Amino acid sequence: MIGSLFPLIRPVLHGLDAESAHNLTLRALALMPPRRPPADDARLAVDCLGHRFPNPVGLAAGFDKGAEVPDALLGLGFGFVEVGGVVPKPQPGNPKPRVFRLTQDGGVINRFGLNSEGLAVVARRLATRARRPGLVGVNIGANKEATDRLADYVACTRALAPHVAFVTVNVSSPNTPGLRDLQGEAFLDTLLARVVEARDAVHPATAILLKIAPDITLGALDAICATAERRGVQALVVSNTTIARPASLAETTLARETGGLSGRPLFGPATRLLAETYLRVGGRLPLVGVGGIDSAEAAWTKIRAGATLLQLYSALVYAGPGLIPEIKAGLLARIKAEGLTGLSQAVGRDARALAAEAETGSAAGSASKA
Repeated sequence: MIGSLFPLIRPVLHGLDAESAHNLTLRALALMPPRRPPADDARLAVDCLGHRFPNPVGLAAGFDKGAEVPDALLGLGFGFVEVGGVVPKPQPGNPKPRVFRLTQDGGVINRFGLNSEGLAVVARRLATRARRPGLVGVNIGANKEATDRLADYVACTRALAPHVAFVTVNVSSPNTPGLRDLQGEAFLDTLLARVVEARDAVHPATAILLKIAPDITLGALDAICATAERRGVQALVVSNTTIARPASLAETTLARETGGLSGRPLFGPATRLLAETYLRVGGRLPLVGVGGIDSAEAAWTKIRAGATLLQLYSALVYAGPGLIPEIKAGLLARIKAEGLTGLSQAVGRDARALAAEAETGSAAGSASKA
């Protein structure tokens, strides 16, 4: 019902600036009556991180930063929802305007800067819904002015791990100065050791995930993968937004805005990095494929590149919630057409080929041909 109405609502939302439209959407979801998620075909189920996900299509962090409406979002048909990013102390983020639609490109640039109501508020909300059905994770970061960023991640883990299925360590947002420096091998090793230790002290069943940036060298990826495995991270999220600006962007004026670029322009580089990551850890660490998923074909390509689970966000700005059942139906059609029993049989099967399709955007082309 909601998905079918979106074409009528979209002109109203897009008549507002992007952040106002986002806030209006959150308020509307908060007012919706509770809705049981629709039942999914069992062939879409994914066993991962100690849980059975009813389907692999998740909502990426950034939409519901304050954990205000995770159950309403699950009711739209997502297999899981990641809330946040959350930081210990409330912070307003960067000055507005700080999010921009690149409509011709199907992309979004944001420089929110981890605006957050703070750990206490989000922990309280997650604690009240912890016994409800549906898988919810949380993305954690560090305050911009923190003098001890390690302590920030530890505090978030201790407070939130008992209430969620997984905690995603975000060291890859481009909008907090110096945050991506935490992906360096020595600091990352210490950070992950401390986070895992904090998790073990409060709720060992909660999975720890690590979200990485697309703007890294393959040498840096080698080090990140080795460190994640050594420190007991249970999955990698590939990838965050990019600071790169492809020459193919049509919205050339908006492309000059600083911040992280997401949506369709991110699909090629994020999918290649996903495939490269699978070649390094596939079979040992599951991967969450993020970046530019705007169709069933794009989702299928992510799976072939190595994704066990998927996340999207920016495509909802343009396609609305009807995209969720559309992707699930398309994945199910693929399973049927190829005579598979489930999605796991396709995970990573074309990773080597997709990793080789670099620089030219040919991975994006592979989505349309998949």
